[in-house]
Amino acid sequence: MKTIYLSRENPTLLDVLALADKDNIILRTQEGRQFVLAEVNDFSREVELVRQHQELMGFLGQRSRETKTYTLKEARERLDLQ
Repeated sequence: MKTIYLSRENPTLLDVLALADKDNIILRTQEGRQFVLAEVNDFSREVELVRQHQELMGFLGQRSRETKTYTLKEARERLDLQ
């Protein structure tokens, strides 16, 4: 994934689309906001990449084994929300 810093670069839309044809793009504004540009039909590829991410898959596996549930009141107390 390539990041384009719009505060430093001023690419045309066609330039950005040409880059997005090769890889997903993160567009970062001067204010620090970030936007992702990815091909819509590339979802199956994204799923494949996520499945290959061992750390994330380990985390998701661990989370899926958790059986404890919390009431809304308990969740608010744990998060210190009033």
